[in-house]
Amino acid sequence: MIATEMDYIQIIGNASLMVKFVLLLLLFFSVMSWAIIIIKIRYIHRAFKESDIFIDYFWKSRDLAGAFTKAKQLDGSPVARIFRIGYAELRKLNTGGKNGGEADLQEHAPSLRQEFSGSGNVKRALRRAINTEMTRITQMVPFLATTGNTTPFIGLFGTVWGIMNSFHGIGQRGSASLAVVAPGISEALVATAAGLAVAIPAVIAFNHFMQKIRVIESELHSFSADFLNILDRDILR
Repeated sequence: MIATEMDYIQIIGNASLMVKFVLLLLLFFSVMSWAIIIIKIRYIHRAFKESDIFIDYFWKSRDLAGAFTKAKQLDGSPVARIFRIGYAELRKLNTGGKNGGEADLQEHAPSLRQEFSGSGNVKRALRRAINTEMTRITQMVPFLATTGNTTPFIGLFGTVWGIMNSFHGIGQRGSASLAVVAPGISEALVATAAGLAVAIPAVIAFNHFMQKIRVIESELHSFSADFLNILDRDILR
């Protein structure tokens, strides 16, 4: 196995300058992709975990002031963040458009049972909050799609370039024996193998994250609709 690894190192070392540049570019895509994968795995795992905690607390308590306090403790939850924005907009309406901050939200929480109109403002605030959360969640994920779509072609370009050099060398030597052709072809094919090695994990991770993101988006819309129904039925009537 050590000998095989040394063979690959030797192949890369003997490759042309363009093939080395292609391999370096593929290394950049690989490092960036794995960094994004690790970041997003942690982010999405935390989002699911804390959102489950908040939603469970919200439906058990049905106390908006208490839910607001809980939401501030769960900063990794997209659902908790949109609730905080919706609740803040609700308090702004209740205080005549004056935003007294988080302390004021807690102080005036009992007055939320007053009758007033303005559910449309809360709905728009929740919609903007959902759009902001989706932008945050999907950030950097498109790079994985770009990696999956482009790196095989980058690797193929390196292979084509290496084969061109090999045939050019054959023409100069005037010999087409296997011993002359094989080293150049093997050097060129390393670029294609590297491109596929970078692209496959990126595509798998992209599809996985997009499926999780769709679940989170559905959860945000569902919670927003339920929250608005509660306001219309119990508070804004």
